[in-house]
Amino acid sequence: MGKQTSMGMLMAAALLLAGAAQAAGVGPRHQPGWPLPVNERVAYGKLFADRLERVDLDEAAWVWDAQGWYGTDRTRVWVETEGEQALGRGGELERLDVQWSRLVAPYWDLQLGVGYRRSWGADGGRRHWSLVGGLQGLAPYWFEVDAKLRIEEEAGLGFDLEAEHDLRLTQRLYLQPRLETRLAARAAPGLGQGAGLNHLQLGLRLRYELRREFAPYLGWVWRRAYGGAGSALRAEGLAAEASGWVAGLRVWY
Repeated sequence: MGKQTSMGMLMAAALLLAGAAQAAGVGPRHQPGWPLPVNERVAYGKLFADRLERVDLDEAAWVWDAQGWYGTDRTRVWVETEGEQALGRGGELERLDVQWSRLVAPYWDLQLGVGYRRSWGADGGRRHWSLVGGLQGLAPYWFEVDAKLRIEEEAGLGFDLEAEHDLRLTQRLYLQPRLETRLAARAAPGLGQGAGLNHLQLGLRLRYELRREFAPYLGWVWRRAYGGAGSALRAEGLAAEASGWVAGLRVWY
């Protein structure tokens, strides 16, 4: 009985050590330098709307910013969309990107795919296709970063950057600073685009999570358009620089 008890204790200890080793990223399937194993066999997905909001700058508009993905921890298909509909005027689908992504480093995905843009309004609107490539992931100090390079026939090479950070105030209350900017290699007057820095937007949103999946927020946004982009806004009777309040929802499934 004593030997059986000792053997049972040794087996239990061995199993505990194996589980700890696997959790620490040193088990038989670990990836060197990674804190946790990567499971390539299980596919799953997520739908996430970071911003569904009403914005009041120099004009009122409804804005959306959402994405969804399906795949494994290494390889996924992403769909991202962002745009706005001004009240009493036209609107713009700023991007609809369909991308393949591959995990290239802890917390970082390399993405490649195609993008589509469309505007609508009194002038009938325009449509544009592009090639898209970029990186999306989590930078040091928990900054969420989405950086994209785009190649369009008329607009040439462009660079979009979005970054945000959640500052936890309580278990349910978060303050989120956010930055968006766009740069272009050449001017495209027909698209309201100038060469160089086109636009910079800074925002601050206070979010309360009624549930993890459902969180209303209030915030403030400042926007400035530069060069040809600013001239295009002024030609439409809008200000190149504006600020105002936002209210919206953040939801995911």
